[in-house]
Amino acid sequence: MGSVLAAGVITPLAVTAGTADAPETGTTARTAAAPLGEKAAPPAAKAPPAAKARPYGVDVSHHDKGFDWSQTKLGFGIAKATEGTAHKDTTFTRNWTQIQQNGLVRGAYHYGRPKNDPVREADHYLRVVTSAGLEKGDLLILDLETTDGRSAREVNGWAKRWLERVQQKTGVKPMFYSSRSFAEEHGKGLGEYPLWVAHYGRPPGKVSAPSPWKQWAIHQYAATDHDHNVSRLSADQLRELGYKAA
Repeated sequence: MGSVLAAGVITPLAVTAGTADAPETGTTARTAAAPLGEKAAPPAAKAPPAAKARPYGVDVSHHDKGFDWSQTKLGFGIAKATEGTAHKDTTFTRNWTQIQQNGLVRGAYHYGRPKNDPVREADHYLRVVTSAGLEKGDLLILDLETTDGRSAREVNGWAKRWLERVQQKTGVKPMFYSSRSFAEEHGKGLGEYPLWVAHYGRPPGKVSAPSPWKQWAIHQYAATDHDHNVSRLSADQLRELGYKAA
């Protein structure tokens, strides 16, 4: 409310409709009147909708001893289980248990060695993971990033046999992990298996799937003391790719 000075007496100035002090009405009304002589601020612009965050996860092995799985930012965790025909990662049981205890989507990977028989390697992997407790939604994964001196054709055939063996034993199509370039060279005919692709130097999730895949499921985009990943799928969608308990 304003006022005027008349003969030394302060007299209230009546507020009438349409004066600057009166609230505006209608769709363009401001929530508060602008001071006299000042231009009213424009209505606040609506903030753009926040981008939907991609689930973030890490993968670890014995190189990352004592990883803290209680970090609230995590959506999924993947641990190395086995390598070759006999090796079991020394930290697998701890990681496997703690990933579950913290309510995360969990996965176990096998580091493939094409110099060995793929069926023996697949069976070794399944023995270890099953004995640790294989449950609904757990991701089964082949990590293939070495040729062991074999040709691209031989490595490709080896991968197919390993993946087929695990699918035969579990009823689930395992996930295939490799770098983008390695997958493109050795992944012929593997496009039906979900892809976890490593491609560093790219922003999280800003990567295209190599041929023959049409899309990727997880992108590994950086490595520090552990590997950093994002998924284009929700936690529930990731679990749908996992083991189907009887």
